[in-house]
Amino acid sequence: MIRALLAACALLLTAACTPVVMPAGPPVALPRLEPEAVIAADGARLPMRVFPPEGAPRAVILALHGFNDHSGNFLTDSLEVLMQAGMLVYAYDQRGFGRAPNRGYWAGAETMAADAAAAARLLAERHPGLPLFMMGESMGAAVSILAAGMDPAPPVRGYVLLAPALWNRELMNPLMRGGIWLAERTIPALPVQGGVGGVVASDNEAALRRLGRDPLVIRVTRVDSALGLMDLMDKAVAALPRCCGGAPALLLYGERDMIVPPRMTRAAVASVPAQTGLRIGVYAGGYHLLLAGGNREEVVRDILAFIEDPRGPLPSDAEARAPGWLAR
Repeated sequence: MIRALLAACALLLTAACTPVVMPAGPPVALPRLEPEAVIAADGARLPMRVFPPEGAPRAVILALHGFNDHSGNFLTDSLEVLMQAGMLVYAYDQRGFGRAPNRGYWAGAETMAADAAAAARLLAERHPGLPLFMMGESMGAAVSILAAGMDPAPPVRGYVLLAPALWNRELMNPLMRGGIWLAERTIPALPVQGGVGGVVASDNEAALRRLGRDPLVIRVTRVDSALGLMDLMDKAVAALPRCCGGAPALLLYGERDMIVPPRMTRAAVASVPAQTGLRIGVYAGGYHLLLAGGNREEVVRDILAFIEDPRGPLPSDAEARAPGWLAR
């Protein structure tokens, strides 16, 4: 979708208009949990799915989906393994996606981060005896990075950042930056459909077909929503050096990621001081959707090991592979 936006930005239209953003409204009550929803402070109802393990839970995961996806899809291919390992998983539809309010419209990075932080606080209160981890995929990982920088930070034991959406505009070529500037001022409401030929998010064809059939997955995107994603990515890149409020964080990336270019991820990670404790794992056969790909079992084993001991070794060689990949 990011690459589709850049292609759309080359269009020249004459009618100028303003991008639409639909942030949270004024607070009307304290945030709360319902059985199937997070109720935000402004009253917005964010539909939530709960995936309990068969036995007693060992940890709680708050999972944040990616751009145009929803809470019922992105975990599908890895959920069973997580639940078998004793993970109690919560996932909600972020504003503008799935069954959440204002579907197709961007809510703003700050609103989305505040929603994630509020959900984490509510889950920590519901499960005071269990370690809580925030796990985000792509856009959800960028939201997690911003939430981690809030004051106070979410009460989580650690963060899992799966192929985070880190694409700094400053590193784009002038043509891309110019196209985005033009699109923001001329065609924010233009619907964009489809992707770029040859660019795939996963090697799991069944998962890609499922995405294509799922009615809750957004396939026609407003340009201003994609521009909002660009803003979120810029902010996540700026916030990453301060991630993640003293809590351990594990950033996982696939060498075959065609959605977030490796150059952007390397540049973002290079700005992170070593003392922050950000851990990085790189998978040789990994695509963007790490939880759906052919090496998903390896990825999930690493996630579970991190949850068991955030400072212990990973069972795969992903972390050992990272320094060489970053040095390219």
